[in-house]
Parts: sequence; structure tokens; C-alpha cells
Amino acid sequence: MEGTEVRKLAALEDSHWWYRERRHLLRRAVRGLAPGRALDIGAAGGGNTRVLRDLGWQASPLEYGSDGAQVAKERGLPVLRADASRLPLEDASLDLVVAFDVLEHLADDDRCVREVHRVLRPGGTFLVAVPCDPRLWSAHDEAVDHLRRYTRTTLVDLLERGGLEIERLSSWNVLLRPVVALRRRSSSGSDLEQLHPLVNVGLQAVVTAERYLPVKGLPGVSLLVTARRPG
Repeated sequence: MEGTEVRKLAALEDSHWWYRERRHLLRRAVRGLAPGRALDIGAAGGGNTRVLRDLGWQASPLEYGSDGAQVAKERGLPVLRADASRLPLEDASLDLVVAFDVLEHLADDDRCVREVHRVLRPGGTFLVAVPCDPRLWSAHDEAVDHLRRYTRTTLVDLLERGGLEIERLSSWNVLLRPVVALRRRSSSGSDLEQLHPLVNVGLQAVVTAERYLPVKGLPGVSLLVTARRPG
């Protein structure tokens, strides 16, 4: 992702409804796991890293680009600068790896998944979030350097090829999918922008309501997966 987009993300992530709900989803996903060593791949502003550290994890952000690494450093996080396809970590050294909205940026997503498998201890957890449904492809995807949008089948196949077992797969941003689809038909760039406070609150209310509705098997805007290294 270009430096300007990373800076925009960092400026928005503490208040923007999308990033706030994503942090809630992370908290929910790690509930019940004993804190250990964790890596947040593609951490950008470090919002997810800070969630993990607040929950007792020894979490470090990993960033490929200089802008993302600098933002994390400015926020006091012990950032690692490296390629997600060549993780600078020992085999079986991590209990948790998080890659939220990362895999779609990588030319070789298979290699990244194999690397995650390598650094996870047996029984370790890989949390993944990706944009889904190629029919939603738009100028937003191009502006934030997406290479693809996944389907349930392509994402499951990717993770299983890398030696991981799928524990849970669900859709997210289901209720707002029609709005997103309509907006992106006429979009000319990234959706990363400051919203009017009332709009932000309204959208937050919609995704909060989604937590309690039986819609996670329906088409959404993103896919969330909990996978494990067997053993």
C-alpha cells in the first residue's frame, strides 16, 4: 500500500467505524486463547497490535513499507521490517499470527501462508481477514493496491495448501454489502476518508447489530477465518 494510504489509515483507525469493528472482531477471535507470542502482519498504524498487547500478548507489528514501519515506531511499537513471504522468525516460535487485509496485497500469497505455517507452533492460530467477492472489484481495490478479492473456496484452498486447518469461516459486513456495492460502482479511488460523525455512528450501529444476527453465512464484503497449524 502506498505511503499516503498508510498515513490515511493510521489517522482514521482509532475512530473510523470499520477499523473499530475490526478490532472488536480480533478481540472476539482471541477470546479463550492463552496469551503468548504474536505477530501482526501488515500492521500499518498498529491498532490490532495494540489490542493484542492490551490483552496480554507479546505482540509485534510487521511492516514491509517504510511508511507503515515509521507509523508503528512513532506509536511506540517494536516494529519488524520484513517481507511477509520471508518472516525473520524461527520455526514454531509463535502462538498467534494475525493478517488482517494483507493477503490480497501479495503476489505470492501461497508463500506467505507457508511461512505462517512454519513460524507457528503446532496448535498455533492464524487469524485472517480478506476482501471477498471479485464482483465487488472497484477503483478502491486499485487505489489500495489489492491484487485480488477472494471467494470462500479460493481462501480455504489457499490456507489448506499451506498446511493449515480451517476452524471457523464467516462473512463480515453483510448488512452493508448493498451499500458498498452501490458506492463502488461509481467510486474513483480509495474509500479511506474521514466521515461525518453522524454517518460514522450510524455505520457503527449497523455493524454492531450484525454481531447478533444469523448472517455470517451470507455474502458480505469481507471474509474472516480462524485457522490452526495441526498438532
